[in-house]
Parts: sequence; structure tokens; C-alpha cells
Amino acid sequence: MDQTTRRLAAYVSALKYENLGPATIAAARNRFIDSIGCAFGGYRSDAAEVARKVAMAASGVSAASLLGSGASTSMEMAAFANSVMIRYLDFNDTYISIGAGHPSDMLGAVIAVAEARQVSGRDFLVAMVAAYEIFIELADRIPIRSRGWDQGVYVVLGSAAAAGKLLGLDENTLGEALSIAITANIPTRQTRSGELAMWKGCATAAAARAGVFAALLAQAGMTGPTAAFEGRHGVWEQVTGPFEPGPMGGGGRPFAVERAAIKFFPSEYHSQAPLWSILKMRRGIVLDQIAAINLQTYHLTWSEIGSEPEKWAPKTRETADHSLPFLIAAALRDGEITSESFSERNFRDPQLLALMARIRISENQDFTQRFPGALITEIEIVMQDGRRMVERAEHPRGHAQNPMTDADVDGKFRLLCRGVAGDEQAGRMLAAFRNLENTGNFAEAFATTRV
Repeated sequence: MDQTTRRLAAYVSALKYENLGPATIAAARNRFIDSIGCAFGGYRSDAAEVARKVAMAASGVSAASLLGSGASTSMEMAAFANSVMIRYLDFNDTYISIGAGHPSDMLGAVIAVAEARQVSGRDFLVAMVAAYEIFIELADRIPIRSRGWDQGVYVVLGSAAAAGKLLGLDENTLGEALSIAITANIPTRQTRSGELAMWKGCATAAAARAGVFAALLAQAGMTGPTAAFEGRHGVWEQVTGPFEPGPMGGGGRPFAVERAAIKFFPSEYHSQAPLWSILKMRRGIVLDQIAAINLQTYHLTWSEIGSEPEKWAPKTRETADHSLPFLIAAALRDGEITSESFSERNFRDPQLLALMARIRISENQDFTQRFPGALITEIEIVMQDGRRMVERAEHPRGHAQNPMTDADVDGKFRLLCRGVAGDEQAGRMLAAFRNLENTGNFAEAFATTRV
């Protein structure tokens, strides 16, 4: 295998629970809890219903189960369906660098293999940390968005790494899994452009499923391309350009899972700081007296959620939670952004549409140059009587430099579980998950999610 594949496989193969310190274990535990809460929040979505329906038609010798229903299926389909639930609300954790995405999109894969293999909670945490390490290392090295590729590039490799770790693959076999995973699964970014469809919340779940499949193929003896990254027509040449994985977590270096940001609002990550600002500014403001709202931000926010015409006239939930004008207008009117903000009646509401028409979003070159070290947004509200109010935000609540507490995470978890699981069951799940590193069988902890 080429050197890039070898370095990634060697790192994952060598990682042990003893390498993880208390801060890493706490970070992984919180992001797992947050992801399960997000899955319950997305449980009744159309996409989750479709995913469960397809998954229930599949079976496997080493069976895994679906969150909530507990229905048995194959590891691959459990990885897909559970990742759809985790991802669908766009409320799960995020990592922002020159590349970006949602590391917890991989957790459906980690959960499925850990449950089917009945590994310990510690083994689950090691595999989860390894997956995050691969994802975030690649996001720090590869700006795939600008090349038109989607974040599933990171997800499929992290998922294959975690699945291979849990399946007990040696370094060489793990390398085969990574090679198969990346060569066969390069998704385009059309998933997140223009008017967004249900697939927006499912594309990385497909990558998680593909990662599990690649690991299972390698375990059974399938070999992959010998130069998946560096060879002719390989990933370097076709997709990413050359890159070299740097030193990853361990040996005194912090682990990447500690840098993943937890979301406070159920909306695209680059809206988090603007939403904090607008909620600070809304007190005493009469909406009909607003003359203009001028928002300056860094390039990625502008291009991702503030530039396309569809973002000023969302027709789907998927577009609305990626529409900065819609989010700003809804937060100004309602004083909050929740999952209920994305109802169809809001898409047609004359007051919201009129307010959105007064919003102007532009790129500030200085803010762009300071990204990703700072996520700066400045909002100016101009009133009809000439008054001007300005607010600036950098690191929203949940960012690694402004972290949510355990109590914050537990509160979000309980709120998201409420529509499917009662508060008593939420408490049982939290008790099991907060003790994950001392659990002898991960499947027993995951069984608490059955309703």
C-alpha cells in the first residue's frame, strides 16, 4: 500500500485505551451523548422512516439494531439508518477547518460494529476516537469543498478505520479496508448546493455504511488498490492534491475529538454565531420598524448559507436550516431557533419573507483571512428612525474555545429525547452513557435506547 494509507492504518492499529486521557474520554462521551440525542430528535423525520424501512429488510449473521425500535438488521444497514437519525436535524457536532463536516456522522458505523461484536465500552471509545482522528486530520489537510467534493470523503475513511479497529483487523488488513473505502466512495458536493433535498441528511450516512462494508470485505480477504491515494488516477491526482498526514493525537498531543464543536441550535454550523448575536439584539426591536439588516461574515458562511437565491425562498426543511436569512428572521421574530422553526407555514409567512428581503449578507475579507482561527460575524440592524445597533460574535457556545458543559449536553439530550422517549428513559440512557468507559458490553448500554 502507499505511504498515506500505511500511516493512517498504522496509527489506528496502534491506538489503545491507555493512550486516552480523562479529557479525551470526557470529550468522546459528551459527543456520543449529544449524537444519540440528535438521533432521537431526528427519529420521526421522513428520511429516518425511509432508512429504517430499508434497513428492516436486511439481516446479518452478526446483527446490529436500530436506535429506538431495536429492530435487528445488518451492521451496514444499522450504520446507515442510525447515522441518518443522528444527522438529519443538522444538530450534531461539527468540525471547522480548511475542510469541514460532522464527525458524528460516523457514529452509526461505530455503534453498529461495536454492538454486533459486543465489545466493551472502552473499545467503543477507542474506535470512536480513532474515527474522529482520521476525519479531523483529513479536514485539516484537504479543502475538498472548493474542489466540488463532499465531506463523505472524510466519513468513509473514519468509518472504515473504526469498523476495522472493532473487527480486530491487523495493520495490513486495515490498510486494505481504507484503500477499498476511499477508492470506491468519492461523493460530489451537489448534495449541499441549491435547493436541498432529504439526501442532504443522508449522504454521509451512506459513507458510514460504505466504511463498514469496506472493513467487512477486507476482513473476508478482499484486497484494495495498492496506491489508493498516491497512484495514477488515485485520490491525490483526481480529488485532493498531495497531502501528508501530520502527527495525530497521543504521545502528549491532544486528540481531535476534543476539538469538535457541539451545536446549540439545530442549524448549519456557520449560523451559530450569527444567531447568538441576533438574539442579543432583538430585545425592544419592533420588526416592522427595521429598515435593513446588514451582515458581514467570512467567505464560507456567505457561500454556504448566504449567497444562493434559494436561501431567500426556502421550500424544504433542509434548505431552511441552511438559510442564514431565514434563520436570522425567524430568530428575530420568535426569540429562538428550534426544530419547530422549520415548519412549512414559516416558509410562506409574509412577515418572515418581508423581513428576509431586508437582509443583506456580504463577505468581509478580513474575517475570511482570520478564518478558521476565528469565526467572526458582525450584524448591523438599521431602524427606520436612523438608529443603528451592531453586534459581533466569534466563537459560539459549543465551540472548543467556548465549550458546553456536561449539564448543557445532558439538557439538550433530554429535550431531544422528549418526543420519542420519556424523561425517565432519558435518565436511564444518560446513566449508562456517562459510565461508558466502565461498561463491559457496549451492546447493553446501547440497548437502553429501545423504546
